[in-house]
Amino acid sequence: MTDAHDTAADSSLRTTGGAPPDDGGSSATEAPIPLLEPREGIPPVIADEAALARVIAAFEAGSGPVAVDAERASGYRYGQRAYLVQLRREGAGTALVDPVACPDLSALGDALSGVEWVLHAATQDLPCLREIGMVPTRLFDTELAGRLAGFPRVGLGAMVESVLGFVLEKGHSAVDWSTRPLPEPWLRYAALDVELLVDLRDALEKELDRQGKLEWARQEFDAIASAPPPEPRKDPWRRTSGMHKVRRRRQLAVVRELWQTRDRIAQRRDVSPGKVLGDTAIVEAALALPANVQALAALNGFGHRVGKRQLEQWQAAVDRAKALSEAQLPQPGQPVTGPPPPRAWADKDPAAAARLSAARAGVSALAEQVGMPQENLITPDTVRRVCWEPPAVVDTESVASALAGHGARPWQVEQVTPVLVEALSAKEA
Repeated sequence: MTDAHDTAADSSLRTTGGAPPDDGGSSATEAPIPLLEPREGIPPVIADEAALARVIAAFEAGSGPVAVDAERASGYRYGQRAYLVQLRREGAGTALVDPVACPDLSALGDALSGVEWVLHAATQDLPCLREIGMVPTRLFDTELAGRLAGFPRVGLGAMVESVLGFVLEKGHSAVDWSTRPLPEPWLRYAALDVELLVDLRDALEKELDRQGKLEWARQEFDAIASAPPPEPRKDPWRRTSGMHKVRRRRQLAVVRELWQTRDRIAQRRDVSPGKVLGDTAIVEAALALPANVQALAALNGFGHRVGKRQLEQWQAAVDRAKALSEAQLPQPGQPVTGPPPPRAWADKDPAAAARLSAARAGVSALAEQVGMPQENLITPDTVRRVCWEPPAVVDTESVASALAGHGARPWQVEQVTPVLVEALSAKEA
């Protein structure tokens, strides 16, 4: 065990508050220590049911919170499935589980039911964990904790360094985790990602308590843990990069046909859609409306590397869009379910625009006062909705009820209600 491991094993660590800058707390001032190896070395990858059963028993018998992380193959494979799951718990050590070889981890999830899971940026990993049967009932999100505590940089490496005084090697974050077998340096990186996660959680809990925000954080964590899976995105093809250039409905239809064709191919081949056809090429074809394969081949993204058969399938998608009736063409823009874009408020409803301006200023000032990003204090969408359709009678009770109705947590309602009452009342007078 190296000096770095001795220090890591010391329960005191460097958790002297870990305060964000200019917040009056103390933070580590010594040179950060590179963390190069997991304390118990790199564990073997769990890739069969017998080994998984042993891990489940060990983690069920462990104590305290469990650190959890997942690695995906974004940019390489279709979808956002997990290709490696890392866990660490006191008494059980670290485990690296291959969810390709062991696709059903519900027994592991059940063994950890009721245990607090510690994740960094939980909303990024929860969907892929849910797919393999791992759903926490309680969690602590160290990234969100850092935001609430006012840390300017909340990436895992930055947080571990500023709070605990260790440097994590982050060189393998964007590799293809679907690779088999996984190289040893990648496994070392993966194990280190959960090495100090519980220590970071403990330090951040102390810091949040010092700032009087611990209950706020608990409400946020509970909201994440209890949130249902997100609804499938409506018309995902509309998020094609460069869509702002596409104006005509026939061109929109070409984008839709090409996007859907690309998605089917990517799913069948299990590759990232961008590796099948780039967004730039889709938009180029939509703007040009090529008449044939030769015209298509002349466009950016459809050059000499694209084979004849592929060109024909893309041209067929363009032709399908061109053959649609007017009634079948997509409408420009998506249906608006909430307030219009703020830039249009001054023309549509000047009084609402004035309310929003006052509310934004008040929320900004309050966010600075409590030391956290505005969007964590209250979502901009919630502020817009309350300002666009304020209560008939503006008072503390009605504004608090409106905020709660839009999903604001109790701590947010308590903090933001006075600000919005003042902003709305000033413009109502």
